[in-house]
Amino acid sequence: MQSDRKMLRDDQWKKIEALLPGKVGDPGRSGENNRQFVEAVLWIVRTSSPWRDLPAELGNWHTTNTRFKRWGEAGVWQEIVEAVSGDRDMEALMIDSTVVRAHQHASGAAKKEGRQAIGRSRGGLTSKIHVAVDALGNPVRWLLTGGEQSDMNQGLPLIKGFQAKAILADKGYDSNVFVDYIHANGMLAVIPPKKNRLVQREYDRHLYKDRNVVERFFNRIKQFRRLATRYEKLDRNFLSFINLVFAYLWIY
Repeated sequence: MQSDRKMLRDDQWKKIEALLPGKVGDPGRSGENNRQFVEAVLWIVRTSSPWRDLPAELGNWHTTNTRFKRWGEAGVWQEIVEAVSGDRDMEALMIDSTVVRAHQHASGAAKKEGRQAIGRSRGGLTSKIHVAVDALGNPVRWLLTGGEQSDMNQGLPLIKGFQAKAILADKGYDSNVFVDYIHANGMLAVIPPKKNRLVQREYDRHLYKDRNVVERFFNRIKQFRRLATRYEKLDRNFLSFINLVFAYLWIY
């Protein structure tokens, strides 16, 4: 019987087990406790507890934290989510962003340690997670910026290279460059025009209602409290949590 501290069912574990370091044939240490380790990181990202409060049954907090960072540096978390996110429904792509308040402990990292996408906006120190989700609400691409960054500047990086029937976004993404790119690539732009446009564009108002899919996605990820408030100083570590949560949602 699984402890109520654990999140992975057996069928979910089987989907990622072979993707993790330490399996037969890999150099270095054994991955015998990989499941316990992933459960430990999921517990941290779900509860937002300090690493020192990790339950003893999930391992030593210091070695778990160190291993979490090493996997992030090696790109393991990114590889996991890329491996499990192949079955995409490209009927439509919905894009949006969510602001994450940065805890005071998240600021102050030395530049030489790595990138830190934390900016100052009206809400104080914040980061933004920009996401494109498919028609079923699964994440297909995401970017991390400071909270002061405009959504419009991230629209093209979120969809470039993808081919969907329609791109759904709110009026914050209404720009001629972005809309022209969508149309030039044979996709439908479902983006309300800003009020200050001299000529108001038409858009499919009925289809636009489906944009709530991306809003529901943000509601889901904010249930993982470590994504609702940023405690990590470095982007690399915060993105590791993001990648793990997004992989979990793909295999849920």
